[in-house]
Amino acid sequence: MALKITSLGRAEGLSERAVLRVTRTPLSDVASRRDHVLVIEQGVPDHGLDLSGYGAILVKDGPGAPVAAGHALPVIRLPDVAHLEAGHIVAVSPRSGFVRTVFRPESPHNTLFATGRCNSNCLMCSQPPKDEDDSYLVAENLRIIELIDRPPEALGITGGEPTLLGDGLVGVLSVLREKLPQTYVHMLTNGRRYRDSGFVRKLANVGHPAFVSGIPLYADVATVHDYIVQAEGAFDETVEGLYNAAEAGLAVEIRVVLHKQSVPRLVPLVEYIYRNFPFVTHVALMGLEHMGYVKKNWDTLWVDPVAYVAELTAAVRYLHQRRVNVSIYNLQLCLLPQELWGLAKKSISDFKNVYLPECEQCAVRSHCCGLFLSQMNRHSAHIRAM
Repeated sequence: MALKITSLGRAEGLSERAVLRVTRTPLSDVASRRDHVLVIEQGVPDHGLDLSGYGAILVKDGPGAPVAAGHALPVIRLPDVAHLEAGHIVAVSPRSGFVRTVFRPESPHNTLFATGRCNSNCLMCSQPPKDEDDSYLVAENLRIIELIDRPPEALGITGGEPTLLGDGLVGVLSVLREKLPQTYVHMLTNGRRYRDSGFVRKLANVGHPAFVSGIPLYADVATVHDYIVQAEGAFDETVEGLYNAAEAGLAVEIRVVLHKQSVPRLVPLVEYIYRNFPFVTHVALMGLEHMGYVKKNWDTLWVDPVAYVAELTAAVRYLHQRRVNVSIYNLQLCLLPQELWGLAKKSISDFKNVYLPECEQCAVRSHCCGLFLSQMNRHSAHIRAM
């Protein structure tokens, strides 16, 4: 099952949003306590603990809960704390008591959420854009980076559209370059702001050696791409942005989400990519996630992967035979011809990754990406144990 990464509880004495690292054992280094939230399990007496200096205390609420009183520290009370492990980084909202785990050192799928705003409105957006001021997220992401004590192998930047942060994004990338130069940083962006060559040069001048922009392109013709992203002129801006990125030395990959609107032009699209963007580091062909706008646009988007396997196979063959690095994401092995299995990746983030009961007996389960949690009740009718 998916790991729990959010909790709704009660926050007491917390005046502003806080980002803290979890500890389950009292810290002897008093100076480091201000960066930590101390978790106290139910039934553990807190009256004998030295609680001075912690950023907050987090207790399991309910009968027998620790009192955690008699001091001026913020207290967060949650119905369950078992999912919070030492080293996790959490963001706590003061009024709602909402606790979100924003970094787990044991996970390969950590991301920095840059903004909820976006300049596109894609038909299949899994994180529908919000028109609100969330500029505080720049400082919050800088704080998360500060609290990471062991460099992760990879770290994502996502949104919304991260490039809308402008110089704020340049600042975040600069701190990543300083603190995590060996971490592979992958940013999901529609690439439209890359049409501004000055902005692209700012990002390139940061010089992070392992920074890649994942940019979607859904068709080889403007009308189809613009319809899918619901933004007139987006195709031309994205193409210009791709060239600007290449000229500045930014690494880019191209991502294609497979659905009823994009599949008909999939083979012409990969030919267009090969002939016009020889500099791309990777092409990812991706199955649909049943989240966000996909739910309301289901009939416009959904096509069973077995119905487009011929187009997918032709597209993958075309790229692979021309030595273009290509991968298949989010599609189960039982839906693919065996010749494509080697390019199908375990791509679904661990906190939303599940398998159906019939998958338990599958001989290739350990190599299969499984499903999104959101797909449990809406998926291909052809999933089966191999």
